Amino acid sequence: MATKIYPVIWLQGAGCTGCSVSVLNAVSPKIQNLLLDELVPGHQLNLMFHATIMAGQGEPVIEVLKDTEKNRKGGYILIVEGAIPTAEGGAYGSIGEKAGKHLTVQQSVEELGRNALLTVALGTCAAFGGIPAAKPNPTGCQSVKAVFDKKQIQTPVVNISGCPPHPDWLVGTISVILFSGAGALDLDELARPKLFYGQLIHENCPRRADFDKGKFAEKLGDPGCLYQLGCKGHYTNADCPLRQWNNGVSWCVKAGSPCLGCVEPEFPDGTSPMYEKITFEELTWSQK
Repeated sequence: MATKIYPVIWLQGAGCTGCSVSVLNAVSPKIQNLLLDELVPGHQLNLMFHATIMAGQGEPVIEVLKDTEKNRKGGYILIVEGAIPTAEGGAYGSIGEKAGKHLTVQQSVEELGRNALLTVALGTCAAFGGIPAAKPNPTGCQSVKAVFDKKQIQTPVVNISGCPPHPDWLVGTISVILFSGAGALDLDELARPKLFYGQLIHENCPRRADFDKGKFAEKLGDPGCLYQLGCKGHYTNADCPLRQWNNGVSWCVKAGSPCLGCVEPEFPDGTSPMYEKITFEELTWSQK
C-alpha cells in the first residue's frame, strides 16, 4: 500500500518562537521521527514550510505555499504558531512578499486555512490570542479561530494551548489524526484534546495534600500549597503534573513556581497579577 503523505505548512505570527523551540525538543518520538518516518504505518508528514528552520528563502518558498494551497487542497495540515495581527489590514505581521507586495500573516492564514484539511493553533497565542493580544493590543492580534469565524472559514481548528505547549501535546494530537482521523479527537469546549487538557492541574498536583490540610506557602521557596502566591492550578486544565517537562524532569510547581494558567484563554490579562492570589470569581469578573 502506498504511503499517504500529508504536507504540513507551519506559519508563525506574533509570538516568540517558543512553541517551535518546545516542539522541536520532542523526545519520544523525536521531531525527526515525526517528520521523516512513518510514525503511523502508511501515513507520513512532510514539513513543507517553517520560516525558522527551513533553508529556502524568498520567492521560491512563497511559491511552495501557493502550490500547496492550490494543488493539495483539502489534503494538507496547517499549523499556526503565534497570534494573528489584524489591525490596518494585517500590516503588523508579514511572512514575505508576493508580486512586490507584503504577504501578511493574516492573509496567509485565511487563504491557507480555507483550503486545509485541518488547522492546528499551536500555543496560547494562536489558540486564544495570548500575550500579543494582551491589553492594549495595538496590533489587533486575534486567535486563529476568531479570524476564521470572521471570514466564515469552516476548516476545523484544534487548539493546542500552552506558553509554550508541551511537545507531547502536538505529537500526540498529530498521532491520533494519522491513526484515526481528525474526527477521532475528543475535544473540550475550547477545542483542546481532552487527552491532554481533560483534568485540572489541581487534581494531580503533588501539593494537593497541603491544600487539603490548609498548609499554604507564604513566600516563594516555602513548602506548602502555592494558592496564596497566585497558583492558578485550581482552574487550569492540563496534564503537566503527570507528564512533566524536559523528558519528565520537572514542571512549574515542582520547580517552585505557582501554575500561571498559561493554557487558559484568560492568560495573561485575566490571570494577572501572576504572583497574587486570585479567585475563580475574580477571574470570571475580569473577563466580562
